Amino acid sequence: MTESATGVTDVALHDPEKPDQRSCPAWGAVISLALGTFGLVTAEFLPASVLTPLAHDLGITKGAAGQALTATAIAGAIAAPTMAIITRRLDRKIVMWAMTLLQILSNVLAEVAWSLPVFLTARVVLGIALGGFWSISAALAMRLVPSHFLPRAMSIILTGVSVATVCAPPIGAYVGEIWGWRAAFMIAAVVNAVTLVVQLITIPTLPPVEVATFRSLLDVAKNPTIRVAYLVVLLVASGHFASFTYIRAFLEKVPALDIETISLVLLASGIGGFFGNLAGAFLGKHSLKAVAALPPLLIAIAAVSLLTVGASTSASATAVAVWGFAFGAVPGGLQTWTVLRAAPEQAESAGVLMTATFQVAIAAGAIFGGLLVDNAGVASVFAYSAVATFLAVLTVFVLGPKQT
Repeated sequence: MTESATGVTDVALHDPEKPDQRSCPAWGAVISLALGTFGLVTAEFLPASVLTPLAHDLGITKGAAGQALTATAIAGAIAAPTMAIITRRLDRKIVMWAMTLLQILSNVLAEVAWSLPVFLTARVVLGIALGGFWSISAALAMRLVPSHFLPRAMSIILTGVSVATVCAPPIGAYVGEIWGWRAAFMIAAVVNAVTLVVQLITIPTLPPVEVATFRSLLDVAKNPTIRVAYLVVLLVASGHFASFTYIRAFLEKVPALDIETISLVLLASGIGGFFGNLAGAFLGKHSLKAVAALPPLLIAIAAVSLLTVGASTSASATAVAVWGFAFGAVPGGLQTWTVLRAAPEQAESAGVLMTATFQVAIAAGAIFGGLLVDNAGVASVFAYSAVATFLAVLTVFVLGPKQT
């Protein structure tokens, strides 16, 4: 991720005459973006942490409850290009404030939801915020600090993702069990509110400098390297979210773990994701093919391990931790491939399409995973994950980046 951002900055901000070149870093605004990523990632994946009590309270199946991710993903996929175009004339700080307000609204609505349609509405609102946030966040970071500080800025921003990956699953599961699943969403709303206050104070005026159009998005989509990368995104993300949404249900049923142990396993997965993020950034500097192929290969191995030896507490915990590590390396590696190597001169458009593709993959995986869980049992989704991620590995080796 850091390498990707560095490459983009060299292209986007190399000219000292550019009006968006900042001489002094706005570290407060960078921290506010880190808070934004933390709140967004926390809210996005809360349903997986509180799946069982949520489904019981709303009187629905676990497969239906898992479609909360589908609603968010579909909305995010539509919102990413749509918001980029609709807001192209607006000050970027106003857009960011609006996306944070939508996050607050979503979590409050989820907390008071009395039926599945209301809960899904809350998740659609979150999807709009997600698509809008991720479509401008990288480009925003480039304008908040001088180019030589961008690696540090991106590391700070991605810390929000890493911390959410570590904290949100176990805390969400524990809070959902002790205080109820609604309390988890209210806590997320409070985090969003704090984020908004920081953003109001720190983000400077940032008039738009790039006008996104459907034509610019189509031009990026015609790049053959980009298309291959997005195929890998579809396979990896759909494979991940088809099954990882139901990891709590699997741990409750197969190794039959209690909630405290499940929280610890999810914590191990989050810690693995944190280090996976760092490993992906390091590996991306040396081999694009390795950083694109190794994470899905590890996910495939972890999925097969859960299917074969998942009844063992230690084996299932190890597999989940390895899975978390592997998926933590996915976003940075694929963004390095698409933005730095394939389209550095069209960073914002490539980022918009990456966001949309990722959300489509989440939606597809969640829909298919829900159907499998309700009709073939929770173990079936891990078989799909193993197949999808292994196909992603083959795609990388056959069609992926040729140079290290």
